[in-house]
Amino acid sequence: MKNSEIKSLSKSEIIEKIAAEQTNLTKLRFAHAISPIENPNQIKEVKRTIARLKTALTALQLAK
Repeated sequence: MKNSEIKSLSKSEIIEKIAAEQTNLTKLRFAHAISPIENPNQIKEVKRTIARLKTALTALQLAK
């Protein structure tokens, strides 16, 4: 997810996306622990997406 896409989201949508991405990260970690996943860089990308979403959420909260 790109920053331009994140900036167009509302506060509630960002919160929902964070929850969904954290669930996705948990599933990827479990799958990788059981048997190595095909592309382990997915884990890093999901973590970065979560960080981008949290940064955008903080920016929205500080703007008010």
